[in-house]
Amino acid sequence: MAALTITAANVAAGANSTRDNSTAGAAITAGQAVYKAADGTYKLADTNDASAIVRKPKGIALHAASSGQPLAVHLSGPITIGAAVTAGVAYYLGGAPGSIVPVADLTTGDHPALIGLASSTTVINVDIQAPDAAL
Repeated sequence: MAALTITAANVAAGANSTRDNSTAGAAITAGQAVYKAADGTYKLADTNDASAIVRKPKGIALHAASSGQPLAVHLSGPITIGAAVTAGVAYYLGGAPGSIVPVADLTTGDHPALIGLASSTTVINVDIQAPDAAL
């Protein structure tokens, strides 16, 4: 298995989802996992970064944005992720900045951050949990 290959044009928030409208602090593509930096901007999250704040995702980008541009971030609820997923499988923050991986891809040194569980072959129910404990 590997990180999800996301088609950005197919990323869409589902009904009853929550979002935050803020500003990008880096170049971001739809479907990437992001964290909220100390300056209030969103940047790409990474499970094996040296900084604890970077290892704790807050949501999924709903569209592309360059640094300084407005960004809508999906915080919780169903999201059509724009990639093939397996129903019932847990998806986590990956080791490449912004990536999302299935649970089987976690490895020693990662700080697991659950993104959510897939409810179908296209939808992940986002319920982020990031205890920041290394494997």
